[in-house]
Amino acid sequence: MARQLAVQVHNAGGSLRVLSTKPMPGTQWIQALTSVGCRVEICTEPKTILSVEDIVSLIGTKCDGVIGQLTEDWGDTLFGALKKAGGHAYSNMAVGYNNVDVDAATRHGISVGNTPGVLTETTAELAASLTLAAARRVVEADDFMRAGKYEGWLPTLFVGNLLKGQTVGIIGAGRIGTAYARMMVEGFKMNVIYYDLYQSTRLEKFVSAYGEFLKSQGEAPVHWRRASSPEEVLKEADVISLHPVLDKTTYHLINKERLALMKKEAVLVNASRGPVVDEVALVEHLKANPMFRVGLDVFEDEPYMKPGLGDLPNAVVVPHIASASKWTREGMATLAAQNVAAKLKGYPVWPNSNNIEPFLDENNPAPAAAPSIVNAKALGLPVGDGKTKAKL
Repeated sequence: MARQLAVQVHNAGGSLRVLSTKPMPGTQWIQALTSVGCRVEICTEPKTILSVEDIVSLIGTKCDGVIGQLTEDWGDTLFGALKKAGGHAYSNMAVGYNNVDVDAATRHGISVGNTPGVLTETTAELAASLTLAAARRVVEADDFMRAGKYEGWLPTLFVGNLLKGQTVGIIGAGRIGTAYARMMVEGFKMNVIYYDLYQSTRLEKFVSAYGEFLKSQGEAPVHWRRASSPEEVLKEADVISLHPVLDKTTYHLINKERLALMKKEAVLVNASRGPVVDEVALVEHLKANPMFRVGLDVFEDEPYMKPGLGDLPNAVVVPHIASASKWTREGMATLAAQNVAAKLKGYPVWPNSNNIEPFLDENNPAPAAAPSIVNAKALGLPVGDGKTKAKL
């Protein structure tokens, strides 16, 4: 018999059983579930990634809903087990859901929630942090200092790249890409070149307005330009930050050929999805071009890095922490819980998943709605603000 996994229980007498496969930050998410009559079971097993078998065991014979993590493989097996246990609600504690077979969930009549609208600024901030760390060789210098190698100031010690007045390239100018560009423009007066399938009027208007402000102060204005291809961005930008969705068109978007287009001293940042970059090709490019630098928050085969990447001084690598601000992680947990709670109570789906502030206000009741259900239309779920609702 398989060993029973450790769980922590809240509201043991609740009539609806909801499982969280991991402990999550804050307490608001627990309150969101217990306040509607849920018994909340949190797996506290000291294991970073639960297997499918582990989660099937946790689901058991009666489970109404689950909050899972992007490290888990949510496919037909798990949704089948949840359906068999009487469940019909699932939410990722993430905006992305590449780990979820949404079609399988829909076949089993299970809603799939995610947590958009709460990660924009914190992800952009991390991308900006990686940019600075890579451009100014912060991690190399920190290692040097801690190793006791510093013997005094030298003119050539850890010379890096100045960002002010350079060009930042954005591939994927959605909410996060635009927020990152804004930070680089305001912070370092960088010009912008971007590529996106859709025109980013918000980004264009911001850069134009900021350029006019600089002119009014007697400074050189900043400019923007929309590129016709990713290659155009890679050739012209001094810093390139990747913010595309991951699909078959963006898999290995950055490969050997496109790396060769970039400037020898460029900085490449990826805080989107690991497989957007061909990591093997990146390692070879970093070895051949020691002044080329990269900042990575995500990896092609997480949690692993391709051989050699971790040994390179011109690579800054962090363990998928773009959303790891207290406010954001607690918000993600709360939104995931509200997705599950709302589905179990028969509430409608919130009409604007990018406007989620009402769900995070601790001083007022959350709307009687699910913040974001990605397969709502396929399931025929109603949409509404908790006061009025209509069929999708």
